[in-house]
Formats: sequence, structure tokens, C-alpha cells
Amino acid sequence: MKLNERSLAFYATCDSPADNAGFLYKRGERHTAYHRRWFVLKGNMLFYFEERDSREPVGVIVLEGCNVELCDSAEGFAFAIRFGGAKSRTYVLAAESQETMESWVKSLSRASFDYMRLVVRELEKQLQEMSRGLAGGSGGSREPPGPWKPKPSGLEQSWERPPALPAFLPKENGCAVWNNVLEAERLPGTSGSGGHDEEGSPRPPPLPPRRRVLNGEAAAAVAESPSTFCRLHEQYSREVARLRQDWQQRRRGCRP
Repeated sequence: MKLNERSLAFYATCDSPADNAGFLYKRGERHTAYHRRWFVLKGNMLFYFEERDSREPVGVIVLEGCNVELCDSAEGFAFAIRFGGAKSRTYVLAAESQETMESWVKSLSRASFDYMRLVVRELEKQLQEMSRGLAGGSGGSREPPGPWKPKPSGLEQSWERPPALPAFLPKENGCAVWNNVLEAERLPGTSGSGGHDEEGSPRPPPLPPRRRVLNGEAAAAVAESPSTFCRLHEQYSREVARLRQDWQQRRRGCRP
């Protein structure tokens, strides 16, 4: 496997979230002494740095084809990363506490693609079993049940089927009148109560008859309207002033 050092260094120090990070003690390959290193786990790659603020990692361990297991060592809370090859290196690491060791062992064991492949297969198997159970419970029907739709109420049905209107509406004073249309279509002996026709569709409300206003009456109404408004304005203004004065007097009387 060929790895680009610059790409690895950038990936190790970028802002992407890490699966686990912390200080661990790593045993040297030539010397058996342990050195404290900062470890960062991202995906199936375990990076380790000399310090937490180091810009580049010292090394990387690709967690494929390996097993994570506990081991006996002079350092407490030790575990090892063992690879299957004959000449493969074994990495021995040690944590500072039992809880930290368990957390790292769990994270490293789940980091490989082999583990993810097993998880995907297990999920696919469970999905197939659930699909078979649903197919058996529905009476052997192959077609999945369609989406549930609520039954429309009477009002929704009436809106879906609007009442038919005649081509030409009778007019009064140049405007169409609904009342005449209903009277013409109403059968003899039927009452107009209920507001619905024979098919259950709502009838539009009848319009009130138009009042023919003479020119003199219209002029008198226009002339009287401002004076009427002024009288009402003065009346309510006096009433509001009187109520405000009573409220102020009661407020003064309640003060100690």
C-alpha cells in the first residue's frame, strides 16, 4: 500500500472529527522502554504524535487485518495490536487507567473495514427477516400496502363536486341574483331549509333584494351622514371624559 505523507499529515491534523484521542504509552520497537505519545484515531488509521500540539504525526498504524487484545506487560493497563503476517510488527500500548484502556480497545476493534462489513451483513440479514415477517403477516400478498389516506368528510366531498350553474343568470339592476336561480331550479313541494340540494352540495346564500334609492334620498343621506358622525363623536367623547374623571377621583381617594 502506497501512502502519501503530505495527505496523511493533513488528514491527521485537519478539523475532521476523531473517533478517539488521548495520551497512551507506546513501547519502542528496538528498546522496550515506553514513551508517552498523543494518539488520534480517524477511521481505520491510528496516528501518534510526540506532543499534543505537534504539527505532523510521528507515525501511523493502518488497522486492517489486525486483532486488538490484552497482554501481559510491565506497564499496567497494556494491550497489543497484532497483525497476521509472520514478519508483522506488534504494537504494544498502555493506558493510564482501566476505563481508558477499555475505551481504546473498543474503538480500535471497531475501526477496521472488516468489522464494518460484518455489521452491514448483519443489518442486511435482520432487514430480510423483518421483510419476510411483514410479508407473512399480510396474508402472502406480494404488493406492499399502499399509503393510508383519510376518508374525506362531507364538506370535503362537497368542495370536490361544486354545484352546476346555468349558462345565463337572471339579472336585476344589471347584477346576477342567486335567489332567482334557486327559485327556478327548486322543485314544487320542496323547502329551502337545510342549505343543500338533492345531491348534498351546499347552496350559495341568497342575495338581499336591491333597494331603489331616489336621487333625493341619496343626497339627503350623504348630507346627513357627516352631522350624524359628529354627534356620535361628541357624545362618546363626553362619556369617555366623564369615565376618566371618575376613575381619577377614585384613584385619589384610594391613596393613603
